[in-house]
Amino acid sequence: MPSVTVKRDLNDAIYFVTMTIFRWYRIFDMPGQWDILTHSLNYCKKQKGLKIYGYVFMLNHIHLIIQAPNVGGFLRDFKSHTAKALIKNLEKTSPNILKKFRYTGSGYNFWQKTNMPIPIFTEKIFQQKLNYIHHNPVRKGYVANPEDWEWSSASYYYAGMQGGIEIDDINN
Repeated sequence: MPSVTVKRDLNDAIYFVTMTIFRWYRIFDMPGQWDILTHSLNYCKKQKGLKIYGYVFMLNHIHLIIQAPNVGGFLRDFKSHTAKALIKNLEKTSPNILKKFRYTGSGYNFWQKTNMPIPIFTEKIFQQKLNYIHHNPVRKGYVANPEDWEWSSASYYYAGMQGGIEIDDINN
């Protein structure tokens, strides 16, 4: 089955995307991993016109509600850059874990190929996806309340507090 991709004629639309670690390995609870994601997303906000309306980092995947002048290009570049940075981090901190991602010779397969992009055209779908990502850590039993998960935009929406990634106003 072919991978679902961002449609060319909707490349600047608002999307709900999921990026999952290869074979669903849990690596984001290791030192420095979430910081790499945060720094990369903040860089893309400043340098590539990325707007982030919602996010959650889980142990083996991340969900984003985003918009950019080139969403497909953002996803490609983000996954490429973070894969290199995460691999470099794992080489230093957990080389045995890194072996699980080797696929040929010296290459690594880090992210799953698909991002499962879903364009968001209505406020109802936006709220559904935002609630889904904010309640993901609660469903997994990591926290009792969505706003208690540090690696999420829930604290912004529930308590008005910006976290490590500044949330953009969808109305602007």
